[in-house]
Amino acid sequence: MKPSELPRRAGVGFKPEHFAAINVASQPIGFFEVHAENYMGAGGPPHAQLGKLRQDYALSIHGVGLSIGSMQPLDTEHLARLKIVCDRYEPESFSEHLAWSTHDTTFLNDLLPLPYTETTLAQVCAHIDRVQTMLGRQMLLENPATYLLFEESTIEETEFLAEVARRTGCGLLLDVNNVFVAATNHHMDPRAYLKRFPVQWVREIHLSGHSETIDDAGAPLLIDSHDTPVKDPVWVLYEELIGQTGPIASLVEWDNDVPEWPVLRAEAEAAEAILKRAAERRAA
Repeated sequence: MKPSELPRRAGVGFKPEHFAAINVASQPIGFFEVHAENYMGAGGPPHAQLGKLRQDYALSIHGVGLSIGSMQPLDTEHLARLKIVCDRYEPESFSEHLAWSTHDTTFLNDLLPLPYTETTLAQVCAHIDRVQTMLGRQMLLENPATYLLFEESTIEETEFLAEVARRTGCGLLLDVNNVFVAATNHHMDPRAYLKRFPVQWVREIHLSGHSETIDDAGAPLLIDSHDTPVKDPVWVLYEELIGQTGPIASLVEWDNDVPEWPVLRAEAEAAEAILKRAAERRAA
């Protein structure tokens, strides 16, 4: 099984509207990440652009439609299309979410949470085993941003993720913004969560912006919206984390209300500066 091997630098999610600006000159970017489902067609401009980027940069492919957490079997046709994309571009990394998005023949355009039980643990592990066998490569599993907790859960999320990684050999994708969003929504301490997180399995980190609203009870509610710069509390958590782990491949996601390329590049450069400071401190 081919391991995930992204460079320990900062990357960004690629958006087609940025292609011309990116293609003008070499960019200070360690890697680009794309959503697999956007490249499951046979050809056209998406593949032409990604093919050009792939010549010059490391690549991470991020899935949003496998429904790893579903209690029904994986979609065989979707998995076959995913394999074609991975075989075509040979990415340094492939990742998916600890979530579900299908029920019977219905696809729900969202990443929905699941209870953490022995039953769901076994199902998630079986699905990951199948994906990794089919792709011939290690998969990274991302921790979710959540807005509710299940009373039936019997396993803590960090323990659940650690056990999935132990049983399957998959890596983990640690989304620091998701940690902050979920901890705030559930009135928990994000630093305590990160102390329990099995960082030995982490091969990539995600950073993104979130939005603030109010729930029905009038309490603050954070939404993992990917439509703003990374917020200061998330940067603080990230720098503390990297100070402990050393540099890890780190991606800035910005999927909605996408800004001009220099704005997104500046976010990646901020992450790169944190990675460099951590590397220098460890070297000293």
